[in-house]
This record gives sequence, C-alpha cells and structure tokens, in this order.
Amino acid sequence: MEGEKQKISNDNYQQKDRAEPEEYVGVQTSMWITENNLTSLVHTGDVSLEQIFSLPNLNRAYKRVRTNSGSGGIDGMQVGSLKDYLIKEGNALQSSILSGQYRPNPVRRVEIPKEGGKRLLGIPTVVDRVIQQCVTQTLVPIYENQFSNYSYGFRPGRSAHQALEQCVSFLNDGFSHTVDIDLEKFFDTVNQSKLIEVLSRTIKDGRMISLIHKYLRSGVIVAGKFEQTNLGVPQGGPLSPLLSNIMLNELDKELTKRGHRFVRYADDLVIFCRSIRGAKRTMASTVRFIREKLFLGVNVEKSKVEYARNAKFLGYSFYKTKGQWRLRLHSKSASRMKSRLKTLTSRSNGWSNEGRKEKLKQFVTGWIGYFKFADMKSLLSQTDEWLRRRLRMVIWKQWKLVRTRIANLVKLGIKRASAFQSSNTRKSMWRTSNSPILKSALTSKRLEAAGYPSLAKSYSDVRN
Repeated sequence: MEGEKQKISNDNYQQKDRAEPEEYVGVQTSMWITENNLTSLVHTGDVSLEQIFSLPNLNRAYKRVRTNSGSGGIDGMQVGSLKDYLIKEGNALQSSILSGQYRPNPVRRVEIPKEGGKRLLGIPTVVDRVIQQCVTQTLVPIYENQFSNYSYGFRPGRSAHQALEQCVSFLNDGFSHTVDIDLEKFFDTVNQSKLIEVLSRTIKDGRMISLIHKYLRSGVIVAGKFEQTNLGVPQGGPLSPLLSNIMLNELDKELTKRGHRFVRYADDLVIFCRSIRGAKRTMASTVRFIREKLFLGVNVEKSKVEYARNAKFLGYSFYKTKGQWRLRLHSKSASRMKSRLKTLTSRSNGWSNEGRKEKLKQFVTGWIGYFKFADMKSLLSQTDEWLRRRLRMVIWKQWKLVRTRIANLVKLGIKRASAFQSSNTRKSMWRTSNSPILKSALTSKRLEAAGYPSLAKSYSDVRN
C-alpha cells in the first residue's frame, strides 16, 4: 500500500467550504470489510451520518464499488487495493468522516466523445467512490418516495424503454405535439447553492449536507493542475446521478403542478401537448422557470416545439400508422450505427478475423438490445446487405495474392476460369466486393456460419 494511501484528514489542495460541520464527538465503531452478502438498508425518513456509515452500509458500498471496478483517481489506488486499505485504515476513515474532518480528493478529469462534442467526466479516488456509494444507497430509498412517476433516468427498476413506452402512451392519448427542452451543459452548470438548498429540505443532519457540499467543491485535476468547481455536479462518481435527479425533481414537480404530460430521462426532457399553440406557451413558461428558479441554462437552438413525428428522444423517433403511434429509429441513430459498423469493418485496423467477429457481435448485441422496440426490419435488411459487402471487401484484401484468391474461390465452388478472371481484376476492392462471383462465393449464409452477426436476425430473435 506504500504510495497509495488515501489522505484522511488533510489534502494537498486548498478548498473553500461554505457549509462547515458543527463540532461533533461520535462513537467510533470497529470497521471490517467482509465478503458475505448483507441485507440492504432501506430508510423511509431522515437519516444521520452514523446510519450512512454503519458497518452494513459500508460493506455493501465496498462490494458495489469492487463489482463496478473502473480506473483509479488522482492518488493511483486501484479497486484491487481497496479491501486491504479499508481493513487497515477503515476506523480512522470512519472517525474522520463522522467528526467532519474528512476532505475528499479532487477528481481526475477524463473526456469522452459524445454527439456534437465531448463529455467531461470526473473520476473520484476509489475511497471517495466508497464514501459516495454509502451516501447514495442510503438516500435513494428516501428520495424515491419524492420523485415523479415520469422520471426514468438513474432510478432503480426504471429504464429508457419504460420512458419510451410512456411517450407512446401520451401520443396515443392525443398529445401529439412535443416540447423538447435541451438543458445546456447541465452537469457542468448546476447551481450548487440551489442544490444544497433543495437537499436541506429533506436531509436534516448538517454534517451530511456538509459532506455532500465538500464533494461538489472538491475540485478537478486538469493536466496536472487543480481547478476549483464552483458550479456543476461532476459526472463519474456514484453520487452525481442521484444529485442530478434531486435537482431536476424541482422541475418535475412544477410540470406536474401545471398539469403537463412529460417524460424525463436524466437531463433529457420532452413535454407532450395537444396543439402547437399550447406547446409554444409551455415552452416559454418552462424555459422561464428553469432559468429563473433553477438557475440553469437552456440551449435555445436545440430546444424545439414540433409535431411528434419530427421529434427525437433517447435515440428513437415516432410515427403514426393505422391510427396508432409507434416507435422507429431516428435517422441520426441509424447514421451513428452505420458509422460504427464501418469502423469495425475497416480494412486497415489490423484485427484478426476472430477479433473482428467478437467486436461485431458485442456491438450488434448491445445495439439491438437497446433499439429493439423500433420498427426497422426493412432498414436492418438493407444494412445487412451493406455490411456483408464490407466483410467481403475485408476478406478479399486478406487473400492478397492472386493464387490465394483463385484457390479460395475454387474451394468455395467457383469455376477455375471465373476464379482466375476475378482474381486478376483491376477493379477497386469495394467494386469487387459487389461482383456476382464474390457474392456467390461469400454468401450471407456462409458469412453467418463463419460467425459474423446479422442485424436482421438478431432483431428478429429479440422481437419474437
């Protein structure tokens, strides 16, 4: 553990804490990490810091962090070292938290690509992940009683598919005009003072509020330098999804009070109205509330009022057939799918055939699993034809030499004269991949038998 020890009461970075804890002398309990299954804690009312950092809850949090794995934070400690560290330093860590002396470490900045830019993640140390997990799994049952039935993101037993099902239900009830409000850089711009105010309505232990505030203000390390975080809720830790829902629940309550039909998944929100006129009024009043009451930004260029057929939500869109609204794949989702398949079937990535098959299977299985509720049978059949052509192009390149191509074509049932002619072609590989000879040799059935996945078949399997 030398060189990997998490600091407990002091840190290397100056932090300004506006919510300092009151003096407290707690009863220190012995801490031991076990591997046994533990009964989950369920609370229906206010809880104290002692309950949050009780032995059963700590053990449960440790096991969750260990299962989730992930990379380490700025101190370099990995999840594999966590058990030994907590056994050795657990009592001191627990005492430091209960006495209000604990200071979280800054998070490690990571950028991941997303549509139209990059998403900023903050990776906490593994010890801070355990502490955040303790807080999260204790507060979730309390706030679940407060959250809206039309909020689906980052909640136990709820999913994006349920959110989409609710959208279709509202559409079929006659609410066919949508208000799509885009919250501008939500996680990066949350007003921390407003969030603390909202938390204080439910959480009465000031030490717990102080601990959460310290995590909000813990800062971030960017290119080796410390930056303060006076705004936002850093994505990447166990606590941020819950805090985002607590903040946006204020919006949910306002929409419910006004009688609106809406569906929210994290910071993706769509409101359903009966008319375009009503939708425009709803847009104006909702944007005003978000800005003036929640102190959040709205991207007016991306926020839209439109007929549901043109809307996009969670990668899906909607269409009406035989008097009923149904789900279909949005064109942008189809484009991203095709772009990913193009990358996976690149001729120059250096992958083995087995490696390519595995990556294709993983992508197709995950993608179909998410988009399985969209009506897209025809689209997937067309995409499969294009995918097979790309695979034939990859295989043709792998065969390289003329004699190798002739031999392989003959093995696959092509007459030698035809094989000789095709193997000596000067056409591009892409044009050759669509030739009758290569299509007869490398049929869809043969490619599937060789282990290459089919989008249409995978879709059919999950729909039946």
